[in-house]
Amino acid sequence: MINNLTNEKLKEIDELNDYIEYLFNYMNIKDSIMSIIIVDNDYIHKINKEYRGIDRETDVISFALEEGETIDEPYKTLGDIYISIDRVYEQAKEYGHSVKRELFFLVTHGFLHLLGYDHMNKEDEEKMFSLQEEILDSYGVKRI
Repeated sequence: MINNLTNEKLKEIDELNDYIEYLFNYMNIKDSIMSIIIVDNDYIHKINKEYRGIDRETDVISFALEEGETIDEPYKTLGDIYISIDRVYEQAKEYGHSVKRELFFLVTHGFLHLLGYDHMNKEDEEKMFSLQEEILDSYGVKRI
């Protein structure tokens, strides 16, 4: 499920449903759902400060459903991914690639966090970042 809490009307957001389906298939995740919430810098700044103790905006924050928690639904809920649309624009320009590439990258990054991937040490970072690029490249959203 995608919730756009901004006034931005991007075709890239509309394309996310197909990409999310691709992500689930690529990682062989069945009978699961997640929420993607598109917000602005102010909104993600508040979340980052409240939940992570970091007093600044960020590009993506993932909240995995606590292990052992259950919801009486036909699908397992992986969690929520918050993405700052302001940072999507800024980073697409900074890195010299499309808004679509940046948005899909952040969705992929957040999704992998929901699955337990992390980048707290060099080995885990290499594994996670390599997988991100592999997924994006295979979908055809390459760095330019």
